[in-house]
Amino acid sequence: MRIARLGELNKEKPAVIISDTEAVFVDDLIPDFNRAELENGAIAKLQKADLSSRSKVVITDYRIGSPVARPTKVICVGLNYAKHAFESFMEPSPEPIVFMKAPDSVVGPNDDIVIPPNSLKTDYEAELCVVIGKNALYLKSEEQAAEHILGYTISQDVSERHWQVERSGQWMKGKSFPTFNPMGPWIVTAEELAEKKLSPSNLSLSCTVDGELRQNSSTSDLIFGINHCIWYISQFMELKAGDVINTGTPGGVGMGLKPEKFLKGGESIITTIEGIGTIKNKVVNFK
Repeated sequence: MRIARLGELNKEKPAVIISDTEAVFVDDLIPDFNRAELENGAIAKLQKADLSSRSKVVITDYRIGSPVARPTKVICVGLNYAKHAFESFMEPSPEPIVFMKAPDSVVGPNDDIVIPPNSLKTDYEAELCVVIGKNALYLKSEEQAAEHILGYTISQDVSERHWQVERSGQWMKGKSFPTFNPMGPWIVTAEELAEKKLSPSNLSLSCTVDGELRQNSSTSDLIFGINHCIWYISQFMELKAGDVINTGTPGGVGMGLKPEKFLKGGESIITTIEGIGTIKNKVVNFK
């Protein structure tokens, strides 16, 4: 199953994707895809429902919103690809590097990325995003972590490197600007990914800026696997349904290029992950 939210900003309605071009609205069954509804069995309700007779809508007739409404946590795993750690001049950590970004940074998959005032170092980061399906705390094993995954989507973990690196090294400051986490276009459930014979630990992902291929890698290069990250985070934080985890970005970010290539405004960023889809963002300057 692929679930999405379609509609104008703050007026999105929950939908199930039927094909690459069509969807059906399910707002009569589920008010929204948020923590409360996901905790109360939203996905099970949809799985039991007969959606075959519902009127279909064309996806491109609607704006696509973030597939999770107002996530209460956005958790990120930093330097989780060896090549990205190398280009950042940092040794891979013996344990996952975990930080938070403001949930209000989450926007729709094709919404604009807004460069903050006076920024000279806004950067892109293509990432596989995991969405939690049920609460997880003090998990006993990595294998148990798999039971708590709703599905997978795409994130752009946009970063302002001056605030991230040069302002006391507190990463959250460079990550939490409004629009700095486009996410979508939908959540592909773990079951659907398995039906496609795809593994989240071996998905190709890429990012282009104005048609130039900047990032081109695979989740097989993750230093810490997805289940390990969920298990690890659950040891010191309770994960709730609808929480999102950005699992890290591969090499090729603007900061790591020679010369550096930061976003200036006007660029088009296209991010694709195998088995999930594509998100497209226009970069604009704050007005």
